[in-house]
Amino acid sequence: MLWQLRGTDDPSRTRPALRIISVAFGLLAIHIAVQSLIVLAGGASHPGRSIPGAVWLALTVAIMLALAHGKADTGRRLDNLVLRTEARITAIDAILAGLVLIGVVLNAAAGLWWADPVAAFVLVFYGTREAHHAWQEATCTP
Repeated sequence: MLWQLRGTDDPSRTRPALRIISVAFGLLAIHIAVQSLIVLAGGASHPGRSIPGAVWLALTVAIMLALAHGKADTGRRLDNLVLRTEARITAIDAILAGLVLIGVVLNAAAGLWWADPVAAFVLVFYGTREAHHAWQEATCTP
């Protein structure tokens, strides 16, 4: 994104930047899917309970949502497709932290160690969808 923003007057930077974002989304979705399957299949590695971890995750969600909003707003104001797409990546980071927070709370409250890897599959779906969307935007960009 920074590479593209340095040359906002150069439209030839938009397509490669969107493709990089698309690949990043795809790799993130693959990584989350593999890690979730490993945890669910292994079942031996159960997370512990952590109040400081839950507080940290709650703060992360709030900060990442604010950052995503700021990037999206700036992207709209600058009419910058790459920055708007990057805002969606930041929103996914917030969703990831929120899902981990839900998993931590469910584990602490009810001993549901599997809640986090199951919830992560929501991100796999969303990340795959965003990878496809960013690639389509790159294809339609002159």
